[in-house]
Amino acid sequence: MPGLQGKTAILCGFVMALLVLSSGMLWAGDIKGWEVDSEYNSFYNPKERDSIKGKVVKLTEVTPLPGMVPGTALVLDEGGGDMVLIHVCPVSFASGKELGLRRGEKVKIKGVWADIGDETVFLAAKIKKDSGYNFKVRLTSDGTPFWTMSKEQLAREMASQ
Repeated sequence: MPGLQGKTAILCGFVMALLVLSSGMLWAGDIKGWEVDSEYNSFYNPKERDSIKGKVVKLTEVTPLPGMVPGTALVLDEGGGDMVLIHVCPVSFASGKELGLRRGEKVKIKGVWADIGDETVFLAAKIKKDSGYNFKVRLTSDGTPFWTMSKEQLAREMASQ
């Protein structure tokens, strides 16, 4: 059972998700190139799920493929200097600040590996901190991105967490 700090972190993550949902950022924001049927989303194969651990080195923005709107990403140090670029979501869904992560924090990230252009990256589905904080951006079952869901679908998913 999580202590007060863990419960606070869980509550903060849930409140942040509700703020994203209620603010309309998801539906008002441009997700060009991040759609379910996009070339970029075809790189996410839910049958190839993996998880990695490490420390957050920095939060950044990426444009995975030409013509896409910017996305939120982070650089993760897996240890021993092995750096991994983690693609999280379009900036219109959540900015680096809205992820609730800080440099130096230890995280576990679930998602899939993908070769995009000449770079191997990790496409995130869920980011978890030891405190119990979770930031989920894709369905585990099939990889459906949260930013492509209707308000009703997203509300149901958030309620189930």
